[in-house]
Amino acid sequence: MKPRASTVTPVKPTSISPVVKLDEVSKTFGETRALNRVSVTIHPGEFVAVIGRSGAGKTTLLRCLSRATVASEGRIRFGEQDLAALAGRSLRQHRARIGMIFQQFNLVRRLEVMDNVLIGRLPHVKGWRRWATLARRFPAADRAAAHRALDHVGLLARAWQRSDTLSGGEQQRVAIAKILAQEPAIILGDEPVASLDVANGAMVMETLRLVASEAGVTVITTLHHVDYARRYADRVLGFRQGALVFDGVPAALDDGALEAIFGDLAPVAAPADAPLSAPALALA
Repeated sequence: MKPRASTVTPVKPTSISPVVKLDEVSKTFGETRALNRVSVTIHPGEFVAVIGRSGAGKTTLLRCLSRATVASEGRIRFGEQDLAALAGRSLRQHRARIGMIFQQFNLVRRLEVMDNVLIGRLPHVKGWRRWATLARRFPAADRAAAHRALDHVGLLARAWQRSDTLSGGEQQRVAIAKILAQEPAIILGDEPVASLDVANGAMVMETLRLVASEAGVTVITTLHHVDYARRYADRVLGFRQGALVFDGVPAALDDGALEAIFGDLAPVAAPADAPLSAPALALA
């Protein structure tokens, strides 16, 4: 079932994503410069697609934002919080505010959909109640949050179905619901549609678009599918050899911009309303 705008309401109405600001951020691994003096400001509720060839620095950017790795130079701020200063409890709190979507769905396949989504509530369960979750017993408020998250992605009717009976696109949408139940401040996606066919990939991208536009949660996702970036994102960041070489709206992704990002492998720019076609989507 395709998510319906009329059913989309904020999972947590008071949650607002922070302004994310990178100032001259670089990351080196030995002699390799994975990010090269990147400066960008991302505002709450934006759906940002990050594109570029393999090794351009896309995944390194996500790892720096989640603080899975520390920038070698420069500063990253979430609101007023400098990520370099995080340690111990404050670092754990930051990571709990980040919802990560991966190419693989990261679901317990034998569990029902609702049980998988409830896993996203674990950071909110305290004290003795954490022990009760081992028997899949969650407080009523957490179950209500899981129901809202499933409704958000259009899969409430599948709540009691085993996760491994769903299609790939539906499983990825369950993974998104699990993240929404977590109540993140920001969602990061690492090639979330790379393993899906065109139809399921489009459905997942539409779900992420609604998360950003209707729930107001910032979504930053890496993509190999340029047409997906053009069709669903509010903003596109293009990386080449660690440097940010494009920052603009999808309509500005003309042939010149694509060549700056991909070089000789640049695809031909397609009209925004052109049908998605698998052969033209993927770039190494």
